[in-house]
Amino acid sequence: MKGIILAGGKATRLRPLTLITSKQLLPVYNKPMIFYPLFTLLRAGIREILIIISPEYAGHFMRLLGSGKQFNAKFTYEIQEYPRGLADAFIIGEDFIDNGNVAMILGDNIFADDLSQDIKNFIKGGMVFAKYVNDPERYGVVDFDANGRALSIEEKPKNPKSNYCVTGLYVYDQQVIEIAKNLKPSARGELEITDINNFYLQKGQLEVKVIKNNWFDAGTFDSLLKASNWVAENQSLWEEFQS
Repeated sequence: MKGIILAGGKATRLRPLTLITSKQLLPVYNKPMIFYPLFTLLRAGIREILIIISPEYAGHFMRLLGSGKQFNAKFTYEIQEYPRGLADAFIIGEDFIDNGNVAMILGDNIFADDLSQDIKNFIKGGMVFAKYVNDPERYGVVDFDANGRALSIEEKPKNPKSNYCVTGLYVYDQQVIEIAKNLKPSARGELEITDINNFYLQKGQLEVKVIKNNWFDAGTFDSLLKASNWVAENQSLWEEFQS
């Protein structure tokens, strides 16, 4: 299993903070934001990690993270010249993924749950993690049947079928490269991760696991503040990263 952290984009919702640095380098309490998704991959035993970054702040990421040696890992960097959607990560990372499985996590996602065993036990197909939220229309929304089986996934629907959103951690087999390469841009001009998930879902190859503990998509001022406050109150979860 290899890992990808997608840390590109312009983060316009966090301006003026992101006029001078990348969103994923902003502090969440006492650590840069990117440390938290990195921790999710590392504690799952993933040691080969591709970090996809925007060109403006490439040097910032490399100065902070280096080769990965300090984390007992090996980091590779790729530039995303402009945001083309989350699914673009698998096209950029084609050579890195090669013929193996991959876990891709968004650089602004913070998970309280230890998802290590789910990731380690993954064999083939696709696997995503859903969370109950009060504002599902902001996300990809997954609808379940009475037995808890996923029926559909819609990207930012105006009338969500449920309150369960797909969070920013995605685990796939090597099929994902060709799936991503054959996607057509959506109406908003992006290669949608929801289209990848629906491809696997329609083939009966997508597993959706529901997480119960805290999850933060720290891409707004409010969520960034909530994430910082929560981390401050739960320091024992992040002792591995204390200097």
